[in-house]
Parts: sequence; structure tokens; C-alpha cells
Amino acid sequence: QVQLVESGGGLVQAGGSLTLSCAASGRTFSQYTMGWFRQAPGKERKFVAAISWSRGSTRYEDSVKGRFTISRDNAKNTVYLQMNALKPEDAAVYYCAASSSMLVTMESLYNYWGQGTQVTVSS
Repeated sequence: QVQLVESGGGLVQAGGSLTLSCAASGRTFSQYTMGWFRQAPGKERKFVAAISWSRGSTRYEDSVKGRFTISRDNAKNTVYLQMNALKPEDAAVYYCAASSSMLVTMESLYNYWGQGTQVTVSS
């Protein structure tokens, strides 16, 4: 089992920045791909970014490329999502997730999920 706890959400103005953190405990954190997903009200949960467990390879959803950066600190069992140039359409509940598959984007391939953290972007 892997337990994931997100933090860092909040209210930010459009154009601002926010950094989300996800602290993991349980099984060996460094052996999992870590991902971030988001779900806006009335919409499906969607992939945002992922980082591999070994070489730190990353993948991003197109709309966040160049604005969001995912990173991980295996020594601290923590993954981060640095979000810059935030837009109102980025507002959502952001979820951290862990997958035993390599750098995947499909929600169904993630085995463990956090409870989510709310990000609100004012225009």
C-alpha cells in the first residue's frame, strides 16, 4: 500500500503561481511513476503530468506544457507540481497518484490516489 497526501492548493489570481506537494508513505516510493490529475466541477478527471521513478522522465498534458513542472524528491518521498501562469481553466481538484507502470497517462493504470487538493484561479 502507498498512502498519498496532497497539499499546497489554494486561491491564486490568474497569471500567478502555486506549488502542489504530494507526500507518500508505505511501499517504496521511488519504484512508482508519480502522476498528477485534475478534475473540474462537472467534468471527468484528466491527466496533467507524470514523472518516472528512475531517470525522472516526464510527460505533460498539452495545455500545461511550458507552464507546469513536475518533479520528485525520492529521499523525501515527495512529488511536486509547480504551476506557473495559471489560468481560470486550471481551476480544479488536483490529485496525486502512483502507478507501477512506466510513465503512463491513463487513470486506470494508477494504483493509489490521494484525497485531492483544491486549486482556485480567479480572473
